[in-house]
Formats: sequence, structure tokens, C-alpha cells
Amino acid sequence: MLLLAGLLTVYTSSFAVGYLEFGNTNYFVMRHAFFALAGAAAMIYFMRLDYRQLRYLAAPMMIVALLGLLAVLIPGVGVERNGARRWLELGPITFQPSEFAKLAIIIYIAAWLAGRRENINKFNLGFVPFVLMVSVVGGLVIVEPDMGTAVIIVLTTSTLFFVAGAPLSHLALLIGSGGAVTYIMVLVQDYRLDRITSFVSPEADPQGNGFHILQLLIALGSGGVTGLGWGVSRQKFFYVPGAHTDGVFAIIGEELGFIGLLGVLGLFAFFVFRGLKATVASRDQFGTLLGVGIVSWIAYQSLINIGGITRSIPLTGVPLPFLSYGGSALIAVMAGAGVLLSLSRYGHDRSYVDRPKPRAQRYARRGQQLGRDVA
Repeated sequence: MLLLAGLLTVYTSSFAVGYLEFGNTNYFVMRHAFFALAGAAAMIYFMRLDYRQLRYLAAPMMIVALLGLLAVLIPGVGVERNGARRWLELGPITFQPSEFAKLAIIIYIAAWLAGRRENINKFNLGFVPFVLMVSVVGGLVIVEPDMGTAVIIVLTTSTLFFVAGAPLSHLALLIGSGGAVTYIMVLVQDYRLDRITSFVSPEADPQGNGFHILQLLIALGSGGVTGLGWGVSRQKFFYVPGAHTDGVFAIIGEELGFIGLLGVLGLFAFFVFRGLKATVASRDQFGTLLGVGIVSWIAYQSLINIGGITRSIPLTGVPLPFLSYGGSALIAVMAGAGVLLSLSRYGHDRSYVDRPKPRAQRYARRGQQLGRDVA
């Protein structure tokens, strides 16, 4: 239902810009439909794959994600748009590695934490390696620059760290250090400070830094309770920047009103509920952490997008999962939904329980796995 709502929303919010830039009112919705089909294929693949196999694929997936994040920073390889290097081009295909890195780091951190249960509460063996791993990925994303994605990665992995059993003192230290880094990043780049200023007082510069947030609020306010009607939005006619990408929630509010927004929020809440239900039913720690990571990722990203549009938090350029236009983001989120479906299918398997094995049995299993790897 979220995917169908996204197709309808992308069409109604993009036909004006599609006609202006490409002479085709269906340009963006047709591309989004193709991305939806590719995402459905990714979802089906991960749904049919036993999620426990991802534990062995965690390291290769993480390596590929890091290579992609490094590649976008190389001049001549990464594609620069609006002062940011976030994309790679392979012929006619353009994609954003940071979107797929979200899923890769969730799988990798879940596998790493599941294998270090007895060392999670130790500073040298738990906290320090965790911070180093997250810092490498988050640092590469910030350099692009993409502060919103970096915040989502840090929030999601920190949630996994806490759920895995990290002590509150380590979590407090993690939050404190993350806040300090964020403060420094805001001071280093002027545009980040401008976003804080526009959040605090957009009315002070309505034609400059405050234009974006004010137009979003006008769209939400114009919709009222029941909305202006489907397709009747005025703000999508080049008032709201990125109306079909990061601003789709405002266009929904303008056309369907407060009731329509409650319906969208209800779908997200139901998705989170079903994801957590499948997670709780899992019989191994890796599955539990994997489910918590994916649900947290989609929930945090939704809250950050909606919070920015409603001026609850500073505005960031993160898409709304399932609804915003964007191939990389949609395919990555659909793949994450496929992992949750796999968790729901295989997580309740009573023949598999993730409990510590005797030492001899563990060594035998390692030897067998090593033999298979060599073969």
C-alpha cells in the first residue's frame, strides 16, 4: 500500500516538473514504476533467501559498500550534482551507493554483534571496534556530503548496539561523542548552519534560507483537514523544491489534508509493528538484531523526513521511504522489506536455535566451514 501510494504521489507531484524539463508529464512516474519493479524483484529475492545466509555474506557486502562510498569521491568517477558527490554512473544507470550502504552496514553490524555477545559490554573489545566501524562508514558519507544519511546510519547502528546488550555508560558516551561531532560538522559547513538558522527563524529570510521550509508549511496548511483534492496542489508548481522527492509528505498534506497524512502515518506504524512482531518471533540473536536494524532504519528515516517537513527538526535531504522518487532509495528499502519477510518466514524455525555450542563442536564446525571455503 505504501508503494502504491508512492506511485500515485510521485505522479501528482512531478508531472509539472516533468513537462518543464523533459516535455513529458509521465517522465518521473514511469521511471519510478521501473524502480518499483526492480525493488519488488529485490524484495522477492531476499524474501526467498534464508536470512541466516546473510551472516556469511555480511563481510563481502560491507566491502562492496565501502568501495562504492570511496568511488563516488574519486574525481571523474563519482557524479557531482548541486555540489555533492553521491552518485555513480554505469552506462544509462545512475545509483547512490550510500542508500545500499545502509542495508549493508545493518547486516554487518548485526552479524558482528551476534558473534561478540560476551564482549559487547567491554570497552576495548566492544565499544571501540564498534565506533571505528561506524565512523568509517559515516565519515565517508559525510564527505560526500550527506549529513542526513550519516545521521540515519549512526542512529540505526547505535540502536543495534544498545539492543545487543551494550551498557548504558557506553551508549551515553556514544551519544555524547556523536553530538560533539555533529556540532563540529555544523560549524565547518556554512550551509548546515543555514539550515539551523532557517529552522529557528525561517521568517527572517523568506526569499532565501527560509523559503524552502515556509513553502512546505504553506502546503501543509493549505490542505487543512480534508485537503484540496487529489491533483489540485498548487505548491508543486515550482514552489516546493523537490516536491516529488523529499517534499512528497507536504504535497500529500496539501491534496489529502490531515486525514490523508494520518493514513500515511498509520501505514508506517503498521509496517513498524509487523516488522517488530517478526523480529520478536526470531529464535536467534542475529535475526533479532537484523530485524531491529531494518525497522529502525525505516522508522528513523521516516521520522527525520516528516520532522523536517513539519518544522519539528531541522530540514535534511533524506527521502521518505516507499513514497519519495528515487531509484536507489526505493530499491534499498524494498530489499530491506524482503529481509523482514525472510525473517518472518524462517525466524520461527524451531529446528534452529542460536545457543552457544560446546567448544569441540564449534571447532569442528569451523573446520568444516573452512573446508567448504577452500573447496
